[in-house]
Amino acid sequence: MLIVFSGLPGTGKTTIARKLAQQISAVYLRIDVIEQAIRDACVLAGDVGASGYGVANALALSNLRLGHTVVADCVNPVRESREAWKGVAATAGVALLDVQVICSDRQAHQRRVESRTGDIPGLVPPTWPSVLAHEYEEWDEVPVTLDTALLTPDQAVALILKKLL
Repeated sequence: MLIVFSGLPGTGKTTIARKLAQQISAVYLRIDVIEQAIRDACVLAGDVGASGYGVANALALSNLRLGHTVVADCVNPVRESREAWKGVAATAGVALLDVQVICSDRQAHQRRVESRTGDIPGLVPPTWPSVLAHEYEEWDEVPVTLDTALLTPDQAVALILKKLL
């Protein structure tokens, strides 16, 4: 199975995705880690662009073909990236679960963003203005949506596990 977490920075998707991946012993792919590794390699003349998603899609497909469950942790802001994940799942012949993580409490979301400390060497955490300006298209089909203003990470993982049964 491919489980793709989507949502703006600071909503709590990484916390939930990590907990879920640990609990179900899934391969965990975090776009931020992949993109920073690409930047650190100094192989691109410009911005990373969609290359991090391309690498993550390829890694997900290879692990799905080995029979592993994959948890992908990304903003996944546009239709193109969402369709790519659908394509990976279809190519591998596995089910896809899209999970959108939101935080309906704007003040709590802002606090989270502004109090974040980076856990990826070299990656500067986003600012609140950059989160507000971040592109994030509406979904064609509404995915499973978790509101971290109303759920703890453990409650969110429990809800996802129920969906997997």
